[in-house]
Amino acid sequence: MRALIQRVKEASVEVKDEIVGEIGKGLVILLGVGEKDTEKDIKYLGNKIANLRIFEDEKGKFNLSLLDIEGEALVVSQFTLYADVRKGRRPSFTKAASPQEADALIEMFIDELKSHGIKTSKGIFGAKMLVKIFNYGPVTIFLDSSEKIRKT
Repeated sequence: MRALIQRVKEASVEVKDEIVGEIGKGLVILLGVGEKDTEKDIKYLGNKIANLRIFEDEKGKFNLSLLDIEGEALVVSQFTLYADVRKGRRPSFTKAASPQEADALIEMFIDELKSHGIKTSKGIFGAKMLVKIFNYGPVTIFLDSSEKIRKT
């Protein structure tokens, strides 16, 4: 499971000119699901993201987590995080999970964040979305659960 997270002042996602999800201060999580991802990946990334210290304390140091600041999360499905562009000019997405599997695991991931007490909004799986991100810092971090889970 891959997550591209961005620290934001605010963010929203629109589908057909209608806002379907929005947050204030917190994280936008662009989430890609791989063909081998399981509940273990969800638990790992959910815990990592909830507790990742990427918000500044009163001294300007990255010492506070999403939980510490009582921030929000906006989760947007992003199968293109599994793009393979090593060959040719068109990306291949063969390592991404099927839409049915991905949709179910993304919903489980959202539930995992909520279980930590994080107010969570989302986009609409499979829809053409307009994501408005006010990246603060800017701070953008890429996480891949396979780098931790499958190596231990």
